[in-house]
Amino acid sequence: MTGLLTDLYQLTMSAGYFEAGKAEEIATFELFFRHLPRYRNFVLAAGLEQVVEYLAKLNFTEEEIRYLKSLPQFKGVPEEFFDALRKLRFTGDLFAMREGTPVFAGEPFLTVRAPLLEAQIVETYLLASIGFQSLIATKAARMVEVAGGRAVVDFGTRRAHSPEAGVLAGRAAYIGGCVGTSNTETGFRYGIPVFGTAAHSWIQAFATEREAYERLQKLLGEATVYLIDTYDTIAGAKLAASLGRPLWGVRLDSGNLVELSRAVRKILDDAGMQDVKIMATSDLNEYKILEFAAARAPIDAFGVGTDLATSTDSPNLGVVYKLVELNGRSTAKFSEDKHTLPGAKQVFRFDSYDCVACSWECMGCEPGEGEARALLRPVLLGGKLVEPLPAVTAARQYAADSIQRLPTAIRSLFDTDQKYRVEHSAELVALYEKVQSENGLLRHRHAD
Repeated sequence: MTGLLTDLYQLTMSAGYFEAGKAEEIATFELFFRHLPRYRNFVLAAGLEQVVEYLAKLNFTEEEIRYLKSLPQFKGVPEEFFDALRKLRFTGDLFAMREGTPVFAGEPFLTVRAPLLEAQIVETYLLASIGFQSLIATKAARMVEVAGGRAVVDFGTRRAHSPEAGVLAGRAAYIGGCVGTSNTETGFRYGIPVFGTAAHSWIQAFATEREAYERLQKLLGEATVYLIDTYDTIAGAKLAASLGRPLWGVRLDSGNLVELSRAVRKILDDAGMQDVKIMATSDLNEYKILEFAAARAPIDAFGVGTDLATSTDSPNLGVVYKLVELNGRSTAKFSEDKHTLPGAKQVFRFDSYDCVACSWECMGCEPGEGEARALLRPVLLGGKLVEPLPAVTAARQYAADSIQRLPTAIRSLFDTDQKYRVEHSAELVALYEKVQSENGLLRHRHAD
């Protein structure tokens, strides 16, 4: 995996660390967000598989090194630094929350402990991987929550910010609870179920709507789904009913979907096709799905595109990657609104709240009901995978189980004032005050 998938300043800092003799110092970085994104009460962790793949394959080719040496920023950098890049592999440790874990502000998704050169270069890729997929998984979870057991399918690749973003959005949406995706590359890579219907162009390509339906039915058999609103939705439904089985369902893509779904359901039922499904598309999101559920519209499945693949209402997650230890020395920022907490931390989840502690062993918070669970688990040690990562199907089930354990108010679409209780251990608070005090003394000495 190319080491150039990073920001320039990661590499210039790394060159500086090398010249200063700090490249091999052991650094600990944590990846987290300071504030929940807009309209969200939790974030669902996703993207760990891509992080592990990247770290396992991290390297610089000779061509990439020649490119770096051609940049003006590297004119004064010694050849020994580029030799270090030629040999670079990730040899550190990675601790992370499982994909599908609900995460709250200030809680590390993952912790990297590695030589400073390695730990710095990987920042950009880790932020992009975790931030994007976690956004999409969270959006999917909201839609699945209000769908009330009806299927939600990712149809968003064509509106994603790139084809590769569409592939990973399909994966993240599946972790968030979607039953599958329209993206065949996602299905191929990750073993995720794929779904598809037919476009209006299929109907328009034939002389009659009947011929279009008949040819699709002959081709797909039990997987047939007719798009019935190209010309007249009610007439399309009657035609579908007249052709009989095999037929999985029909799709509605325009108009008043509540009224049309009721009319179409009656047409199908009157034809003895009670098992034939109705799928709705057309710029859906969780709020529209909730409206359909409230209206008891007889819709069996939802295909969601733009709003899911781009998380339209909340399109970014402010993940950051911050140094918390260097060679055993705790570090922190104290800048206004952007301070960080020192020391490598563990997150313990009780039934009623979370505790963020500044060591792996600390249990300084008072437990709620039930046992505490440590959420950060070893994934890579010495650059080697500790055990195979759970399959994406296991991550999806873990997400569903974890979300159901959250308080009902936290899963609400509307009550965004509800805050999940997250506390800092007394040990962490004391360490923060100690590092802050030491930092103040250092500033004072420097001023003298």
